[in-house]
Formats: sequence, structure tokens, C-alpha cells
Amino acid sequence: MPSFPEPIELRTEAVALRLAADRDIPEVLIAHQDDPDLARRLGLVRPPSGAELGRRVEGGPADRASGSGLWLTIVAAGDDECIGQVNVHNVDWDHARAELGIWTAPAHRGRGVAAAALRLVGTWLLSECAMARVQLMTEPDNAAMIAAALAAGFAQEGVLRGYLRERGQRVDIVMLSLVAADVMVVSA
Repeated sequence: MPSFPEPIELRTEAVALRLAADRDIPEVLIAHQDDPDLARRLGLVRPPSGAELGRRVEGGPADRASGSGLWLTIVAAGDDECIGQVNVHNVDWDHARAELGIWTAPAHRGRGVAAAALRLVGTWLLSECAMARVQLMTEPDNAAMIAAALAAGFAQEGVLRGYLRERGQRVDIVMLSLVAADVMVVSA
């Protein structure tokens, strides 16, 4: 099975993405404290514990080696403090597609961090990992996420009605995508 190319070093003038690490756990826990809605937006029943985050970091090398997923930490250029994370998941190498999940710490929202990170990881997946499609799904009322994805060059494809079941209810999902042909537009 294919895997992600190493080393993973993704940078722009504004942000950098590095592999998630144990040192990020305090900032992740603080972000969940500062935004009580974050866990729900990420499809979680409750915020993760420090132990759960530690196990996620421990499993990172195996997930990368198997090509099943990748957790990246967003940092401001020239800094190493976690200001958000990107989760590359639902990777399908046969169909050359992957899904992204992303969050940014409340103090760093509204500054283009999410758009820059989505553009960076999306372009990398399409150009360096031979993906043909990168997609992102969010609820229709998540205007900030939709705006960040559109600013990153993703196209809004539509609303998938009743697509997911969360906390016992069916929820609609907005589907956004970036395809290989879009990389030229994103890079320009």
C-alpha cells in the first residue's frame, strides 16, 4: 500500500505544518476548553483527553507508514506552538482521494490560518502524494470553515442531505473539494 512521502515539511511564509507531537497536547486541550463547540464540529462526542491525544501521537508513525492517515500540527511561520491541526483521513489510494479535517485555536481564527493550511496540505496531497481529489466536509452552518476552504481554492459541490448520524440525529453536510486541475489555480 502506498504511504506518505517523508520527510513531511510543509511551509509558506505564513504557516508551517509539521507532524503532530506530544508537545502539542497542552494547546489542543486549551483549544477545546476555549471553544466548547470544537469537539462537536470535529464529530466527537466529547473533547479528547490528554491520554487519548497521546495515543493518537503514538499511532502516527504506523498510520503514516500504512498510508491510512496523517495528523499535522499548524504553527505560525518561525514558531513551534500549536495553533491548530489538520487531519488527513479516509485515505483511498486506489481512488487517489483523501479527506481533511481541520481546526484552529480560537485566538488564531479570522487571520487566514485555516485557509493557508488547507491550501498547503491540499496542494501537497495533490502534487506530492498523487491524490486526484482532496475533500472536506462540514455542516452548512459552519460559515467560517466554508469560507476558509473556498479561500484555499476548494470548490463547494453541494449539500449532502442527512449524510451523517451524529448524537442520534441525521445531519446535512456541505461537500467541498480540491482536485488536481485546481492546483494551478491555487498556486497562481
